[in-house]
Amino acid sequence: MAEELDVPESHPRYESLFTRHRIEEGVEKGITSKQGLIAEGRGEAFDYLLGERTIESADEAERVAAAHLLLADNPVLSVNGNVAALVPGEIVELAAATGADIEVNLFNRTDERMEAIDDHLREHGARNVKGLAGDGRIPGLDHERAKVDADGIGSADVVLVPLEDGDRAEALGEMGKTEIVIDLNPLSRSAQVAAVPIVDNVLRAVPNITVHARELADESDATLEAIVDGFDPDAALQAAEQAIRSGSPQ
Repeated sequence: MAEELDVPESHPRYESLFTRHRIEEGVEKGITSKQGLIAEGRGEAFDYLLGERTIESADEAERVAAAHLLLADNPVLSVNGNVAALVPGEIVELAAATGADIEVNLFNRTDERMEAIDDHLREHGARNVKGLAGDGRIPGLDHERAKVDADGIGSADVVLVPLEDGDRAEALGEMGKTEIVIDLNPLSRSAQVAAVPIVDNVLRAVPNITVHARELADESDATLEAIVDGFDPDAALQAAEQAIRSGSPQ
Protein backbone atom coordinates (compact mmCIF):
# COMPACT_ATOMS: atom_id res chain seq x y z
CA MET A 1 0.00 0.00 0.00
CA ALA A 2 2.97 2.31 0.45
CA GLU A 3 3.25 2.99 -3.25
CA GLU A 4 -0.30 4.33 -3.28
CA LEU A 5 0.64 7.15 -0.91
CA ASP A 6 1.61 10.15 -3.03
CA VAL A 7 4.17 11.45 -0.56
CA PRO A 8 7.96 10.97 -0.85
CA GLU A 9 9.60 8.87 1.87
CA SER A 10 11.91 11.81 2.55
CA HIS A 11 8.94 13.79 3.86
CA PRO A 12 9.51 14.39 7.62
CA ARG A 13 5.97 13.19 8.40
CA TYR A 14 6.01 10.25 5.97
CA GLU A 15 5.44 7.52 8.55
CA SER A 16 2.60 9.42 10.16
CA LEU A 17 0.93 10.12 6.81
CA PHE A 18 1.46 6.51 5.73
CA THR A 19 -0.22 5.29 8.92
CA ARG A 20 -3.21 7.56 8.37
CA HIS A 21 -3.43 6.30 4.80
CA ARG A 22 -3.60 2.68 5.97
CA ILE A 23 -6.31 3.48 8.51
CA GLU A 24 -8.29 5.38 5.87
CA GLU A 25 -8.03 2.41 3.50
CA GLY A 26 -9.14 0.16 6.35
CA VAL A 27 -12.32 2.21 6.76
CA GLU A 28 -12.97 2.07 3.02
CA LYS A 29 -12.55 -1.73 3.02
CA GLY A 30 -14.85 -2.18 5.99
CA ILE A 31 -12.00 -3.40 8.20
CA THR A 32 -11.63 -0.39 10.49
CA SER A 33 -14.45 1.47 12.18
CA LYS A 34 -14.70 5.25 11.95
CA GLN A 35 -13.93 5.37 15.67
CA GLY A 36 -10.59 3.83 14.76
CA LEU A 37 -9.63 7.06 13.04
CA ILE A 38 -10.01 8.90 16.34
CA ALA A 39 -8.03 6.26 18.21
CA GLU A 40 -5.22 6.50 15.67
CA GLY A 41 -5.03 10.27 16.09
CA ARG A 42 -4.81 9.94 19.87
CA GLY A 43 -2.02 7.38 19.60
CA GLU A 44 -0.13 9.49 17.09
CA ALA A 45 -0.02 12.38 19.56
CA PHE A 46 1.67 10.18 22.19
CA ASP A 47 4.08 8.77 19.60
CA TYR A 48 5.11 12.30 18.68
CA LEU A 49 5.92 12.99 22.34
CA LEU A 50 7.96 9.78 22.49
CA GLY A 51 10.06 10.98 19.56
CA GLU A 52 8.45 8.47 17.18
CA ARG A 53 10.93 5.77 18.10
CA THR A 54 11.14 2.71 20.30
CA ILE A 55 12.47 3.74 23.70
CA GLU A 56 14.69 1.40 25.68
CA SER A 57 11.99 0.34 28.14
CA ALA A 58 9.65 -0.53 25.25
CA ASP A 59 12.31 -2.66 23.58
CA GLU A 60 12.83 -4.52 26.85
CA ALA A 61 9.06 -5.08 27.14
CA GLU A 62 8.97 -6.39 23.56
CA ARG A 63 11.69 -8.90 24.40
CA VAL A 64 9.74 -10.00 27.47
CA ALA A 65 6.60 -10.31 25.32
CA ALA A 66 8.47 -12.61 22.96
CA ALA A 67 9.59 -14.76 25.90
CA HIS A 68 6.02 -15.01 27.22
CA LEU A 69 4.68 -16.04 23.82
CA LEU A 70 7.39 -18.69 23.38
CA LEU A 71 6.73 -20.12 26.83
CA ALA A 72 2.95 -20.17 26.44
CA ASP A 73 0.94 -23.34 25.93
CA ASN A 74 -1.79 -21.53 23.99
CA PRO A 75 -0.73 -18.03 22.91
CA VAL A 76 -3.19 -15.89 20.95
CA LEU A 77 -2.71 -12.64 19.04
CA SER A 78 -5.89 -10.57 19.23
CA VAL A 79 -6.58 -8.43 16.17
CA ASN A 80 -8.98 -5.50 15.91
CA GLY A 81 -9.73 -3.27 12.94
CA ASN A 82 -6.81 -0.88 13.39
CA VAL A 83 -4.33 -3.71 13.89
CA ALA A 84 -5.62 -5.46 10.77
CA ALA A 85 -5.24 -2.27 8.75
CA LEU A 86 -1.81 -1.32 10.09
CA VAL A 87 0.16 -4.57 10.55
CA PRO A 88 -1.62 -7.54 8.91
CA GLY A 89 1.50 -9.16 7.48
CA GLU A 90 3.51 -8.41 10.60
CA ILE A 91 0.90 -10.15 12.78
CA VAL A 92 1.10 -13.22 10.53
CA GLU A 93 4.91 -13.24 10.85
CA LEU A 94 4.70 -12.93 14.64
CA ALA A 95 2.24 -15.82 14.79
CA ALA A 96 4.61 -17.97 12.74
CA ALA A 97 7.59 -17.04 14.94
CA THR A 98 5.82 -17.88 18.20
CA GLY A 99 3.32 -20.58 17.27
CA ALA A 100 0.46 -18.29 18.29
CA ASP A 101 -3.08 -18.34 16.97
CA ILE A 102 -4.63 -15.22 15.45
CA GLU A 103 -8.11 -14.21 16.56
CA VAL A 104 -10.25 -11.31 15.38
CA ASN A 105 -11.85 -9.57 18.37
CA LEU A 106 -13.82 -6.36 17.87
CA PHE A 107 -15.48 -3.70 19.98
CA ASN A 108 -17.88 -2.88 17.12
CA ARG A 109 -18.52 -6.42 15.94
CA THR A 110 -20.57 -7.23 12.86
CA ASP A 111 -20.46 -10.32 10.68
CA GLU A 112 -19.41 -8.16 7.74
CA ARG A 113 -16.41 -6.67 9.57
CA MET A 114 -15.36 -10.00 11.00
CA GLU A 115 -15.38 -11.62 7.57
CA ALA A 116 -13.62 -8.64 5.96
CA ILE A 117 -10.79 -8.81 8.50
CA ASP A 118 -10.58 -12.60 8.16
CA ASP A 119 -10.23 -12.23 4.38
CA HIS A 120 -7.69 -9.41 4.77
CA LEU A 121 -5.47 -11.43 7.10
CA ARG A 122 -5.63 -14.45 4.80
CA GLU A 123 -4.57 -12.22 1.91
CA HIS A 124 -1.48 -11.45 3.98
CA GLY A 125 -0.62 -15.10 4.58
CA ALA A 126 -2.73 -16.21 7.54
CA ARG A 127 -3.91 -19.80 7.18
CA ASN A 128 -6.22 -20.07 10.14
CA VAL A 129 -7.99 -17.09 11.69
CA LYS A 130 -10.18 -17.50 14.76
CA GLY A 131 -12.94 -15.29 16.04
CA LEU A 132 -15.81 -16.01 13.68
CA ALA A 133 -17.25 -18.79 15.85
CA GLY A 134 -17.74 -16.54 18.86
CA ASP A 135 -18.73 -19.54 20.98
CA GLY A 136 -17.13 -18.22 24.17
CA ARG A 137 -17.55 -15.10 26.29
CA ILE A 138 -15.39 -12.81 28.41
CA PRO A 139 -17.09 -12.60 31.83
CA GLY A 140 -18.09 -9.15 33.00
CA LEU A 141 -18.63 -7.67 29.54
CA ASP A 142 -21.89 -7.23 27.71
CA HIS A 143 -23.00 -7.22 24.08
CA GLU A 144 -21.01 -8.41 21.06
CA ARG A 145 -17.61 -7.30 22.33
CA ALA A 146 -17.65 -10.08 24.93
CA LYS A 147 -17.59 -12.77 22.22
CA VAL A 148 -14.43 -14.83 21.73
CA ASP A 149 -13.65 -18.28 20.41
CA ALA A 150 -13.68 -20.84 23.21
CA ASP A 151 -10.61 -22.58 21.75
CA GLY A 152 -8.88 -19.23 21.05
CA ILE A 153 -8.82 -16.32 23.48
CA GLY A 154 -11.21 -18.25 25.69
CA SER A 155 -8.60 -20.92 26.47
CA ALA A 156 -5.43 -18.85 25.92
CA ASP A 157 -2.86 -18.52 28.67
CA VAL A 158 -1.04 -15.59 27.01
CA VAL A 159 -2.82 -12.98 24.90
CA LEU A 160 -1.30 -10.12 22.92
CA VAL A 161 -3.91 -7.36 22.72
CA PRO A 162 -2.67 -4.38 20.68
CA LEU A 163 -4.75 -1.19 20.78
CA GLU A 164 -7.36 -2.67 23.13
CA ASP A 165 -10.11 -0.89 25.05
CA GLY A 166 -9.50 -0.71 28.79
CA ASP A 167 -12.41 -2.62 30.24
CA ARG A 168 -11.89 -5.61 27.96
CA ALA A 169 -8.19 -5.61 28.76
CA GLU A 170 -9.07 -5.56 32.45
CA ALA A 171 -11.62 -8.37 32.02
CA LEU A 172 -9.09 -10.59 30.23
CA GLY A 173 -6.65 -10.07 33.08
CA GLU A 174 -9.32 -11.06 35.57
CA MET A 175 -9.71 -14.34 33.67
CA GLY A 176 -6.15 -15.16 34.75
CA LYS A 177 -4.56 -14.62 31.36
CA THR A 178 -1.10 -13.12 30.95
CA GLU A 179 -1.85 -10.01 28.97
CA ILE A 180 0.59 -8.22 26.69
CA VAL A 181 -0.72 -4.79 25.70
CA ILE A 182 0.61 -2.43 23.04
CA ASP A 183 -0.54 1.10 23.85
CA LEU A 184 1.17 4.44 23.27
CA ASN A 185 -0.47 5.96 26.35
CA PRO A 186 1.25 4.70 29.54
CA LEU A 187 -1.62 6.13 31.61
CA SER A 188 -4.34 4.16 29.82
CA ARG A 189 -6.19 1.47 31.73
CA SER A 190 -5.09 -1.10 29.15
CA ALA A 191 -1.42 -0.41 29.80
CA GLN A 192 -1.93 -0.13 33.55
CA VAL A 193 -3.53 -3.59 33.91
CA ALA A 194 -1.15 -5.41 31.56
CA ALA A 195 1.40 -7.94 32.75
CA VAL A 196 3.59 -6.60 29.94
CA PRO A 197 2.77 -3.02 28.87
CA ILE A 198 4.51 -2.05 25.64
CA VAL A 199 4.46 1.72 25.15
CA ASP A 200 5.31 1.85 21.47
CA ASN A 201 3.75 2.27 18.06
CA VAL A 202 2.22 -0.99 16.86
CA LEU A 203 4.06 -0.51 13.55
CA ARG A 204 7.35 -0.88 15.41
CA ALA A 205 6.27 -3.09 18.29
CA VAL A 206 4.88 -6.09 16.41
CA PRO A 207 7.88 -6.64 14.11
CA ASN A 208 10.24 -5.98 17.02
CA ILE A 209 8.59 -8.71 19.10
CA THR A 210 9.06 -11.01 16.10
CA VAL A 211 12.77 -10.17 15.91
CA HIS A 212 13.17 -10.95 19.61
CA ALA A 213 11.17 -14.18 19.26
CA ARG A 214 13.46 -15.40 16.49
CA GLU A 215 16.53 -14.51 18.53
CA LEU A 216 15.16 -16.34 21.58
CA ALA A 217 13.72 -19.34 19.73
CA ASP A 218 16.53 -21.72 20.71
CA GLU A 219 16.84 -20.58 24.33
CA SER A 220 15.87 -22.88 27.18
CA ASP A 221 12.69 -22.43 29.16
CA ALA A 222 14.84 -21.47 32.14
CA THR A 223 16.38 -18.61 30.19
CA LEU A 224 12.99 -17.42 28.95
CA GLU A 225 11.54 -17.63 32.45
CA ALA A 226 14.43 -15.54 33.79
CA ILE A 227 13.65 -12.85 31.19
CA VAL A 228 9.98 -12.87 32.22
CA ASP A 229 10.70 -12.85 35.95
CA GLY A 230 13.13 -9.94 35.65
CA PHE A 231 10.56 -7.60 34.12
CA ASP A 232 8.90 -4.82 36.16
CA PRO A 233 5.76 -3.47 34.42
CA ASP A 234 5.51 -0.48 36.76
CA ALA A 235 9.09 0.53 35.98
CA ALA A 236 8.37 0.22 32.25
CA LEU A 237 5.34 2.49 32.55
CA GLN A 238 7.27 5.01 34.64
CA ALA A 239 10.10 5.09 32.10
CA ALA A 240 7.63 5.73 29.28
CA GLU A 241 5.86 8.48 31.22
CA GLN A 242 9.19 10.12 32.00
CA ALA A 243 10.18 9.98 28.33
CA ILE A 244 6.95 11.72 27.38
CA ARG A 245 7.32 14.37 30.09
CA SER A 246 10.94 15.09 29.23
CA GLY A 247 10.30 15.21 25.52
CA SER A 248 13.29 13.01 24.82
CA PRO A 249 13.47 9.22 24.46
CA GLN A 250 15.17 7.23 27.24
